Parts: sequence; structure tokens; C-alpha cells
Amino acid sequence: MTTRVLVADDQVLIRTGLIALFGAAPGIEVVGEAENGARAVELAAATRPEVIVMDIRMPVLDGIAATQQILAAPTEPPPRILVLTTFDLDEYVYRALGAGAAGFLLKETPPDRIVAAVHAVAAGDVLITPSITHRLVETYSLHHKVNAVDRTVLSSLTARETEVLRLVANGLSNAQIAQRLVLSESTVKTHVKNLMGKLGLSSRAQAVVAAYESGLVVPGSTVSNSGSTR
Repeated sequence: MTTRVLVADDQVLIRTGLIALFGAAPGIEVVGEAENGARAVELAAATRPEVIVMDIRMPVLDGIAATQQILAAPTEPPPRILVLTTFDLDEYVYRALGAGAAGFLLKETPPDRIVAAVHAVAAGDVLITPSITHRLVETYSLHHKVNAVDRTVLSSLTARETEVLRLVANGLSNAQIAQRLVLSESTVKTHVKNLMGKLGLSSRAQAVVAAYESGLVVPGSTVSNSGSTR
């Protein structure tokens, strides 16, 4: 199965490099390139990509606004959006979480991991390393409480769904969660889908934020090898 990808970045060298990378990768087809957010919105509607690799700082319309417009469109299924970022743009990343971005890539991410991330989000997962997850989400949860999730909301989750949410918030992939809880990966995906539905969330990244804001996961905590949080 081929994953259709749209690349949006105002820097020609980065955009060209990503297109060349994806063009040489098995199972990926580049269906368009956009030099700004407005063009990304147009091409998303015209080409119907499964994944959009989206820069944040672009002229005409930035990547956050473009993400919001694309995901607000009546397209089923909606595209999965991977945001390109650097650590000195944290404020933009916080806004991307709220906009429904599926995950984040650093611009210095090795080529093979960028390709792996595209395949992962196309399959419904998100490839965010724990270090990135912790830095972005912990700061978000400490300073951006406008849409905070009350802990009582989690009462609608089963014990297993709560445990899966906790592990998602610690940056574990579906495969890692399945191994830790001795479940099949498809079962974990079902739990993630169900808990997101109960909490009214549209992306895995938002699920991570919800776990921190509700207090289920305490900033600075990690998951030990035994599965406990410390």
C-alpha cells in the first residue's frame, strides 16, 4: 500500500530534500509540495494525501492555521499531520497540539526516522520520542491550562484504558505498550481509539496532553522497566 504525502515548507532546500527522500522511499508517493500554509490547504483538498509533513513558520498562512483549516474540512478520513519543528519554537508546538497535529519531527531528524515516522502515522500511530514528548507536553501542561482536562473525566475510562493512556503519555508506541502489557498491538490500538473517543480527543498528541493536564502523569515522571511510574 502506498502512502500519499504532501510536503509543506517555505525553505526550498528542505522541501526539495524531503521530496527526494520520500521519492526514494518504498511505499511513499509525493502528491504535492507547498511553499506556504495557504497553498498546503489548497493542495490538501485537491490531492487528498494520507500524511502532510508541515512546517510551522511559513508565509501567507503558518502551519498551525493551515493544520486547523485542513482538519476542519469535511474530509474522511482526515490527513495525518506531522509538524516540523525545532526546540526554540515551543510556543508554536503547543498551538499545534491544540490544532490536532498527529506528531512532531525535529528538522535534524535522520532521514530514515523521518520515513519511519510517515509510515507510522499513516498506520494510525505517532512516532514521538519520549524526550520530545516530555519536554513539549510537560511545559504545555504547566503553562497552558485553558483547555485543561479535569481528572474526573478519566473516570469514564476502564482500568486498562487508563493504563494505556498513561503509557502513551510517557512516549511509548503501540508496539511498546503491547509488549509491556502483554497484549496484541491491535488490542492496544483499540484501547487508544476507545479512550480518545471517550475523552473527545482527535489525536494521540492531544491524548498525551490530556494525561498530563488531568494529573494522570506527573511532569518529570518516567516509566520504569516494571511498568510503574516514578
